[in-house]
Amino acid sequence: MNKISELSGYTKIRNTLYSEAAIGISGNSFLLLFHIFMFIHGQRPRLTDPLIRLLSLIHILMLLVMSLVATDIFMLWKRWDDTTCKFVFFLYRLLRSLSLCATSMLSILQAITLSPRSSCLAKFKHKSPYHMLGYLLFLSIFFSSISSPLLTYITAAPNLTLPTFTYITQSCCLLPMSYSVRYTFFILLTSRDAIFVVFMVLASVYMVTFLRRHKKQSQLLHSASLSLKPFAEQRATQSILWLMSFFVVMYTVDSVISYLRSTDDGLTLHCVHILTAHGYATVSPFLVLSTEKHIIYIFRSLFGRMVNVILLWDG
Repeated sequence: MNKISELSGYTKIRNTLYSEAAIGISGNSFLLLFHIFMFIHGQRPRLTDPLIRLLSLIHILMLLVMSLVATDIFMLWKRWDDTTCKFVFFLYRLLRSLSLCATSMLSILQAITLSPRSSCLAKFKHKSPYHMLGYLLFLSIFFSSISSPLLTYITAAPNLTLPTFTYITQSCCLLPMSYSVRYTFFILLTSRDAIFVVFMVLASVYMVTFLRRHKKQSQLLHSASLSLKPFAEQRATQSILWLMSFFVVMYTVDSVISYLRSTDDGLTLHCVHILTAHGYATVSPFLVLSTEKHIIYIFRSLFGRMVNVILLWDG
């Protein structure tokens, strides 16, 4: 990207980026508050609930960092120094790794929840959800360390625009890499992502198979006791499956655009890449909330309390 300052004239693209960040932060904040509200009111947490809370928090931070980067692209107030550039992009890489790990583990935990008692996965049902968060943190730090050498190539942009540099924002740029270094980073990052995506796909296939088998059994036996118990889990499973499907779609689109950016570092393509890279973080809370029927009861409860407060105030 030879003239990153030209982006300052892209008003519509700038507003689209900020709108995406605002929508995503609002949705994830509401999802996080909803889970905190349910926890305070003593609802027994599902195995996946701590991960959903953590994922919403990760996505809030990701979108805040994206807003910070977008501000440095479009509205440069003060140039970042070399340390700030490295810190911002290390934080972004860490949050992206956490999001990938958490999404993959979410699908695995939901598959464990659905597994019958005779399954080899059943023994993991008795594990504390907070043990899973420890494993998640370890995996995220381990896999984010794979991309940490990339930070040595991120530096504060020079005052003069140089055609050999890849400009990420107005303050930060990427130093030129040799073909072997670029190829090594590509193999490592692709292999890391592929591992988690494969786990997601396997867990999703298991959940779809379980749901189809349960549906056939329900149709054959017409048993209310058989169908009522898993109903809530079915809704939760459908939510996780929607998440997995959307993640895979957005990850595929993001990978294609990343490849296109390696051959054409255009201004518009750079902004489209930012939009698609944060599409999952923006839409995911709404996919989860769409299957939560408790939201209706929460709104009723809040509305009832507001009416009582108004009546007491008037009285």
